[in-house]
Amino acid sequence: MTTRSPARPVLFVGSRDDTHVSELARRVEQEGAEALMVDTLTFPQETRLSLTEGLDGITLEGRRLERPGAIYLRSYHAHPLTFGVDAQEAMDDDWRTTLVAFREKTTLLRGLVGRWEAMGVPLYNPLTSDWRTPKPVQLALLADAGLPVPETLWTNDPEAVRRFAAGRRVAYKPVEGGAATLELGPEDLTDARLEALEAAPVTFQELMPGEDVRVYVLDGEIIASLRIISRALDFRQNEERIESFELPPEVARQCLRATEVVGLRWTGMDLKRDARGTLRFLELNASPMFLGFDARAGTDLLGHLARALVRAARTSIP
Repeated sequence: MTTRSPARPVLFVGSRDDTHVSELARRVEQEGAEALMVDTLTFPQETRLSLTEGLDGITLEGRRLERPGAIYLRSYHAHPLTFGVDAQEAMDDDWRTTLVAFREKTTLLRGLVGRWEAMGVPLYNPLTSDWRTPKPVQLALLADAGLPVPETLWTNDPEAVRRFAAGRRVAYKPVEGGAATLELGPEDLTDARLEALEAAPVTFQELMPGEDVRVYVLDGEIIASLRIISRALDFRQNEERIESFELPPEVARQCLRATEVVGLRWTGMDLKRDARGTLRFLELNASPMFLGFDARAGTDLLGHLARALVRAARTSIP
């Protein structure tokens, strides 16, 4: 009879209230590894964390924290606008001090995770990929690697928008995200409307009318490819159905290459077909949702990810 090698604990950086975290932690324990938590939603109000000199000088809730076997990084809850954060009262009372407090919190948490990365702990996903994940960097890197991306403009210059939109259909959306994608209309090209760019830049992108595709890659392997059926320009909350399908070999190779270019161990990437039928990369998400896709499409992304974390935690034992 074969026995499984022991595993170091798998550590979760996120919120216990996040079902993606709690369900994944539960599955990790079913797979035979201890699940530990740095609850970033309750830090620093409730969670107690101390760092001292030396990479391993880490104390959580009064307990010296040994080197974990693997880390799942979900969210630092680094900003008042982060989903799940309730900072309205603090912002109303003193927005400047509140923003400083969020900055200090995030710096310490990033320092904590950075120590583990320096120790060689497998991170899903590593801090060293952070600079590649903003979409203006991502799409530039993918394009330079010869991968198909939509023609895109990020700008606060009204004249640049008018030149980009001339003679074609264009979609627009926030640079960071958090709002639905819309189609640019004539009313959006007026002086009054474009004055809004003085407040914040916007993403403008060639409008692609074809189907939406979500692909999950984990440790260099495609574990799910899904077709999202929707008549809306932005499929989010407008899905009619989600179904598994097999990617063409060339697209599968492109997805694996894109994951390497952005430097991710784990990603859910969004692609969309242009008017000519080419699938183009919109985004590689470093902390993708997956439970909803499991429920709608019958996939087992939760199980794949749990097993990968435990496998990493076993192989990381010296």
